Parts: sequence; C-alpha cells; structure tokens
Amino acid sequence: MTADPGAERKEAPWWARTAREQAAAVRDGRVTAAEVVESHLERIAEVNPVVNAVTQLLADQARDAAAGLDRRRERGEDLPPLAGVCFTVKESIAVRGVPTTHGATRFKDAVAAADAPPVARLRAAGAIPVGHSNMPTLTLAGMHSRSQLFGDTVNPWDPGRTPGGSSGGDGAAVACGMAGLGLGNDAGGSVRIPAAFCGTAALKPTYGRFPADHRIGPEDPPLGAQLCVVDGPLARTVADLWPAFEALAGADPADPRAVPVPPRGAPVARPVRVAVVADPGGSGVHPTVRRAMERAADALADAGYAVEEVADVPRLGEALEVYDSLLMTEFSLTWPAVRTLLGTEGRRFIEMRLPTRTVDLPGYIQLTGVLLNLRRSWAEFLDRYPLVLGPVFTEPPVEPGVESRDEAGNVRVRSAMRLCSATSLVGVPAVAVPTGLADGLPTGVQLIGRAYREDLCLDAAAAVEERLGVLTPVTPVLPVTPTAPATPTAPGGTPGRT
Repeated sequence: MTADPGAERKEAPWWARTAREQAAAVRDGRVTAAEVVESHLERIAEVNPVVNAVTQLLADQARDAAAGLDRRRERGEDLPPLAGVCFTVKESIAVRGVPTTHGATRFKDAVAAADAPPVARLRAAGAIPVGHSNMPTLTLAGMHSRSQLFGDTVNPWDPGRTPGGSSGGDGAAVACGMAGLGLGNDAGGSVRIPAAFCGTAALKPTYGRFPADHRIGPEDPPLGAQLCVVDGPLARTVADLWPAFEALAGADPADPRAVPVPPRGAPVARPVRVAVVADPGGSGVHPTVRRAMERAADALADAGYAVEEVADVPRLGEALEVYDSLLMTEFSLTWPAVRTLLGTEGRRFIEMRLPTRTVDLPGYIQLTGVLLNLRRSWAEFLDRYPLVLGPVFTEPPVEPGVESRDEAGNVRVRSAMRLCSATSLVGVPAVAVPTGLADGLPTGVQLIGRAYREDLCLDAAAAVEERLGVLTPVTPVLPVTPTAPATPTAPGGTPGRT
C-alpha cells in the first residue's frame, strides 16, 4: 500500500520522490522540469479518479511553466530552490487566470486576476501549480472535504474515513504523490488535521509569518478571521517543508501583517525543553493517539530533547470559549447570506454552534482583551518550554461528515481538535508529523512552538520523522462500492463529480 522506505529511490518515478530530490535534479540537469510535471500529471490521471482531491487541473499552465524553467537552465541560469516541484492550491486561494471557487456554485466562474501572495512566492521559488484542490464549501461546511462543486475527497488509506479538512484535498493529493507540496490554510487545524489523517507533514505558521489574502471580494475579513487564518504548506517529509517555509516567509506590501523575521531564530538553551500534553483539557484521548504521543516523546528523548509531561497547556477551556465566541459572532453578521450559499447540508456544522456562541458588541470587545491575555499566558508558558508536544486530533480519523450529522458528532469533533483551535487563536506555530500506523490508519502528533520559531518546531519534527519514518506516498485503497470517477477539469469546465 505504501512505497517501500528501503527501496532504491533512484529508480522511483519522479512523482514518488521528495520535493527536495525533484528540485535538485531539475537544477542539476538530471531531469527536465517538463519530465517532472508529466510524471505528476500521469499520477493524477491514475489516482485522482479514486480520491477526488484535484479539482481544477492546470495541465497546460504547468507545462508552460516547466518549459520556461527548462529554457532558463539551457541559457545557463541558476534555477531557484523549488524548481520543477509541483504543488496543489486549495480552492480558497487565488491562482491567476483560474476560478477561485471556494467549492461553491456561486463562485464557479470567479476567475482570479492575480495570484494570492503565497502562490506568487512559491512560483518565484520555481514551484509549479498543477491544480486546485478540494475543500468543504467555503471552508465552513465542516471538517470533511466535501464541496458543492466537486463532491467528496476520499482518504487514500480508507475510503470510510475522512481525509480531514478544510485542506483535505491537499492532504490527499500530497499523500498520493499527485503533488510534491500542497498549499492550504489553517484556522483551527485545517492543514494539520489532513496531514495527520493522510500521513503527511504540515506547517501551520505563526500569525504574520506568511503574507496572505483571504478576501472574498474587496472587503477584508474581521478581526477573528484576520488573526486565526494562516496559509501553510503540506509535504510528504518535514525536510520538504523547509524550502517551502523559506519561500513563503517575509514581509510583503500585499499584506501589512507579514513581518520581516528571519527563518531561523537565536539558539535556545540545550537541551531544548519539551512539554508533553497527552490529553489537553483532560477530555480524553484515544489509546492509539496516546501511543502516538508516547512514540514521539521517546523519539525526541532519543534525539537529546528534555521531555517532560505536564498537566496541560495554559487556560485551554477559556481559549476555546474565546475562539468559538469570537468567530461565531463574526459569522453571525453575514450568516443570512452565507447560509444560502452553503445550502441545507453545508450549513449544519456552523448552524449548530451559532445560537450559543454569539455575543453582543460589549461582549465582543471584552473578548479582544481576553485574547491578548491568553496570548500573554502562552508566551510565558513557552518561555519555560520552547516546544509543546501534543495531539493533532484526539481520535483516529473519523467517518466523513460526523461533525455535521448531529449535535453529538459536532461536539465530538470540536473536542478532538481542541488543541488545534487553541493554538490558532493564540497565533503560535505548529508542525504536524506522522508517527506510524495503527489499525492501517496514519497516526500523527504536532510540535507547537514560540511565536516565529517555526525552526524549532521543524527541527523537532525532523527528529521524530528520522526515528519513526515516512508513510507516504501511498496508493489509494479502492472503495468497496466505487463512486462515479472524478475527472478534474480545465478551469471553468464542468466538475467531474457533483
């Protein structure tokens, strides 16, 4: 089911090699960018009908970009660090000349005039967008990647489990080798959960680390959405996250929030202290997730980290209350229009939360002060422990759509992702990394760090990966009852599955 980690990688097809290997070979002239792109297009044609992760295929644009890189090399130019690496782009992130559909029928013809900042930065680094990727409609229809326009994305390990979301299309595409990198975004686990469920790595950066543009139309989003939503890469290895991180980081006039902080920070005292929080909030954790935490903690200890189990992260329950109330209050202002766009099924996930979490204007203003206080508590905690090891999701991958089925399912999923929600609220970085398999499904953990210390998270995640191995690329498991095959479209075409 998975690629053999001990196999001779020089014999592997280009789609199965790491992004670093692909880029180095293109820069050195051992392969053309065109060959790397064609290898990925062939892989998409082979497996996307099963997983339905790639929605709008950008084959012609990708071939043109590859040809441009190959001409540059023929002229003797030095190529950029991600030369020839194919990446998918979540349907909510703009790619010039292509509809940014957000998975919604209303936006199926909303062609982007320009690349969003992270797409432009990856292009400048030599990476090539090969397709848009599926997500829940408007990112609001739940954790499972099911959209009005493109249907369901399937977890390649088990079609009876969700690939996660909202960047589930990227998680499945990267896991299957359809792209070397995925570009998603995370406001409460939306790159980390697909990584954990699909067996890949992912980086959720600090607030303000990467420039972004999350507007739908001319208006910018309100405060909670500004603070919580960050774009981030997914990859099959932690090492592949590094060049993406370096390409995406830095100030940009397109986003005044982005700051000019160097990728690597000052050295910290050794051994680096790691706080292990096996059961955030004490709400329970599945045995397979607890074993994944133990394996990761042992790997870090073996790598020389000072691993210490602690009772909890700071003020988790309070952080979750602020997270829900801040975002639900903002959603309530536009909900009459948004609920129509989402449709009957798509709106259930948010609709179950709105009545109890919305506050009035004085309450909202008070929340902004509590938020700063929470961030101060986290900064003080992370001053003692530069890293926190915790679960991404406190259960194994769940069945598709459980969060929208009923109130119990909604509460269950929101509880399981509680550490992701809290870290999004306080704006700190985290890296999701696989820890192995349990009952045939991937397990994973996250390393959470100080603001703008993604380097510490990546280094620790690399130590875990070195000791516990890489799970992907994976050949997807066929559904017991196959669904209609999904065919990604050229931009503006008719989706393959509706």
